[in-house]
Amino acid sequence: MNQTNYQAMSKTELKQYFLKHRGDRAAFQAYLDRLNQQPLRIIASPNDPDFDEKVQAAIRQKLAASNS
Repeated sequence: MNQTNYQAMSKTELKQYFLKHRGDRAAFQAYLDRLNQQPLRIIASPNDPDFDEKVQAAIRQKLAASNS
């Protein structure tokens, strides 16, 4: 029986655990459940005249956050 407490792990820890234990289906399901709990952030709609600019700004923001 699996005694791993996925709920106690951060999202990053859970991802690393799953990557090291790829056969652990419960870990994979816990990771997917965690991802699905996050609200989706809408950046722009396809008909938005500033679509490209908004998407590029969101990408820059994400890159800046991952570099810090």
